[in-house]
Amino acid sequence: MLTTRFVNGAPNWLDVGSSDLDGAISFYSGLFGWQFQSAGPDAGGYGFFQLDGRTVAGGMQVGADQAPPAWTVYFQSADAEATAKAVEQARGTVLFQPMDVMGKGHMAVFADAAGCVFGVWQPGETKGVDVAGETGSLTWVELYTPDVAAAAAFYHAALGLETSAAPMPGGDYTCVNPGGAGDDAMFGGVVPLDAHPATTPPPHAFWLPYFEVADTDATVARAQELGGAVTVPATSVQGVGTMAHLTDPYGARFAVIRSESPQG
Repeated sequence: MLTTRFVNGAPNWLDVGSSDLDGAISFYSGLFGWQFQSAGPDAGGYGFFQLDGRTVAGGMQVGADQAPPAWTVYFQSADAEATAKAVEQARGTVLFQPMDVMGKGHMAVFADAAGCVFGVWQPGETKGVDVAGETGSLTWVELYTPDVAAAAAFYHAALGLETSAAPMPGGDYTCVNPGGAGDDAMFGGVVPLDAHPATTPPPHAFWLPYFEVADTDATVARAQELGGAVTVPATSVQGVGTMAHLTDPYGARFAVIRSESPQG
């Protein structure tokens, strides 16, 4: 389950890169009640989305020549340099070399062997987000990839992640947890890209963050009012909850879920 008691391999940060940061701030503030706080004049416009004074995510402006608008999920690493080497050995790509972030920690951004972008955060003064698994915060992540077995092998080699099969309607679901942490530390799943429930599956692999909400239908309606779009309508799964896939007005993908029980 996702908590802020971070262990190596678990998601401990996420941020959204947007072509219109002010517009994204307005959207997520209206959707989740987040407030935005700048990280300061030396941060290049980067800032923090907060909920009741607790940081839930980061946000930044990205130019058209840099990357398309997207959410990036970061996983805890005890040694970002060692993780970068492991990524390359597993046939991934280092997009941004490990770097110190104003003494708060070290970050790096990679692409896995299928081209899916993800990052690592090596904690320093900042351990990670302040809240997870609560309404308005990150509660689950899902990897959509063309080859589940290959992805499982890559993330095991790069981050030490372990996978297991859970029976679900329609077939087994591949769950993910940090190595050696057991099912109680499960934080996400891996889904074949061609099994994506959208009418038109996305063209490339990606990590999808899920945010916990009090009412999925109301959140979907509000997202549309704010200019977002629905890619997968609200769907209920017994024993899990009611979820929907959305994009913000600039194309960044995310999902929302009303879990049947905390953490689903």
